[in-house]
Amino acid sequence: MTFRMPAEWAPHERTWMAWPGPNPTFTDEKELAEARAAWASVARAVRRFEPVTMVVGPGQIDSARALLGPDVELVERELDDAWMRDIGPTFVTNGSELAAVDWVFNGWGAQDWARWEHDSKIARHVADLAGVPVLPSPLVNEGGAIHVDGEGTVLLTDTVQLGAGRNPEWTREEVEAEIHAKLGTTKAIWLPHGLAGDYGLYGTQGHVDIVAAFARPGVVVVHSQQDPAHPDHERSRLYVDLLRGRTDAKGRTLEVVEIPAPTVLKDEEGDWVDYSYINHYLCNGGVVLCGFDDPNDEIAAGIFRRLFPERIVTLVDARAIFAGGGGVHCITQQQPKV
Repeated sequence: MTFRMPAEWAPHERTWMAWPGPNPTFTDEKELAEARAAWASVARAVRRFEPVTMVVGPGQIDSARALLGPDVELVERELDDAWMRDIGPTFVTNGSELAAVDWVFNGWGAQDWARWEHDSKIARHVADLAGVPVLPSPLVNEGGAIHVDGEGTVLLTDTVQLGAGRNPEWTREEVEAEIHAKLGTTKAIWLPHGLAGDYGLYGTQGHVDIVAAFARPGVVVVHSQQDPAHPDHERSRLYVDLLRGRTDAKGRTLEVVEIPAPTVLKDEEGDWVDYSYINHYLCNGGVVLCGFDDPNDEIAAGIFRRLFPERIVTLVDARAIFAGGGGVHCITQQQPKV
């Protein structure tokens, strides 16, 4: 039987995460402490709904346990960074068995600051810990660069899969063929780029999971920057227009739900922020949603409660995570239940 990636709302066996350690993303002890507190808040929020396994660097078990408490499983492996969505495997199933896709990881396009000697091996470590076979892929790709509806449709971005730092020799058709072969999808919907702030120092160069995500088959949530002063205002209008006219793998015209961006436009350094509620995580019975101590936090939470009436929506302050280049979705990776 063909393997396919289930939608994130399908039942999970557990969630995998990676613990922040000293690295170029967190430049001093204060930033590292803030990151660890944020990662721990996400882990505890997810643990309310399903088991969590945290991969922890050597010598950091005690510090992790102090913040995570006794209910999060800890395993020790060498790490470079802490973005499990990207360094971990993409789990797929054929209905009776689970497997783990191991994409090539090269530090989000071989960026100057990134290190990936250890992180490039994490997908195989996690697959081994989960007791599932590995499906290797020659494609440079990350989990945050794909989003599926579980029924054949996948969202991608030109600047990631076709980016010069990742797959410069691949054609669009070759990328699609490999994505479909590994995820069991049949239709790719491409967006031209990601949010403006995602092209900064610690950016991913356009991950889709901060821009758009399926909420259920035929329904996609899209980042909506409503302030014309922000460069994402025009970008988000483009995403909405592109997606609103598209059909999915089953031929359904997509319903687009716009999620207003937080009201804050710039960070303390004066750079445009890419704060986004799209970067949420669905776990068994729950939605863990990025919070920003912003007036729009509750507006976004209300929209997600209407989209997922059977789930409990939990806001977790994600500003320290975004300072490192991602959000709640970027630090979590689901293992589907078979």
